[in-house]
Amino acid sequence: MTTVLKAAGSAEFLGLVPALAGFTPRQSIMLVPFASSRARGAMRIDLPRDAVEVEEFVDAAVGLVSRVSKTDAVAVVIYTDEPPQYTRDGMVLPHTVVVEDLLAVAMDSGLRIVDALCVMASGWSSYLDDEPALGSLDDIPGAPPVPGIADVSGDQADGAELPQVDLAEKERVGRALHDLTEVVDHERAPRSARENPQAINASLLLDDLPLFFETVLERPENLPPFASAALLWCMNRPTFRDAALVQWATDLPTGVGILDAQLAFTHHGTAVPPELGQIFIGQGDAPDADRLRLALTLARNVAARAPRAYRAAPLTVAAWLSWALGRSTHAAHYLEAASEIDPEYSLAQLLSTLISAAVLPEWTFRRG
Repeated sequence: MTTVLKAAGSAEFLGLVPALAGFTPRQSIMLVPFASSRARGAMRIDLPRDAVEVEEFVDAAVGLVSRVSKTDAVAVVIYTDEPPQYTRDGMVLPHTVVVEDLLAVAMDSGLRIVDALCVMASGWSSYLDDEPALGSLDDIPGAPPVPGIADVSGDQADGAELPQVDLAEKERVGRALHDLTEVVDHERAPRSARENPQAINASLLLDDLPLFFETVLERPENLPPFASAALLWCMNRPTFRDAALVQWATDLPTGVGILDAQLAFTHHGTAVPPELGQIFIGQGDAPDADRLRLALTLARNVAARAPRAYRAAPLTVAAWLSWALGRSTHAAHYLEAASEIDPEYSLAQLLSTLISAAVLPEWTFRRG
């Protein structure tokens, strides 16, 4: 999102930050890159822990901002629960050392400093003032409405919890998955008289997986139990999971090509197209954000309905989709839940490594 800022001062600017971010930050450093007078979104980083190397932290933060196309300036806002300290010389704001280093490195990198502010429970102030004074939080106006963002009152973790699903629905999906797996496992053997006719019909969805992956985007919140079961069956097989992710990030024809390539690799050792690996590590053309959001809704709902033993896969799918949308905080939440189920899940380990290293997809830095 590129937004022309219309703020008469620091307090009004603070009112705009949640609108740029899509949430109200807590315990965070917000970096707002600018191109001239235009804010080019907002980037959130966890506040550094005591043991962190300040120099490395600051270099990484400025590096992230500098990667946003056309950026020539930056504003820094600290959101913290820590109170200011008072000395003989006056008020000392929390994280002053980190902010001073960050501003110095930003200026050395050629970035102009738009503002540097601190929001605390007791008020707000500026790191740029020689004698900072505490302003009232009531001075900060509410976030203006932004198209596509209905509510910014929650913090960065808001909305990461899986949808609430009643036990009966989970049991229906669990039974459907059991019956579907039985049908698929016996597809080359004589049909069992006990096989569920609904499971047999659901197994037909697997005959054209790209079409199935496309169709489920049409109703991501309320798939029937056997459709949820079929999607869980696919997500728990990396060949099909990866093809679904690429298709959801692109389109149906690309999904067909990627699935064919994946199957060729599995059966014949044929090289997988490099664009598959590029997409997974955030390189190449930007995915269709609307499709990613639909797929994320789908993955979250499937994960909420999945038996625990099958839940790591849809949680990791939700993590990748969140990461691809620039929501690393949500991605980390899903990965933590997945690791509690399967600590060795390979895609989750890859994503965890990227997020721990503060690696974001390249396309999140290309702003129009």
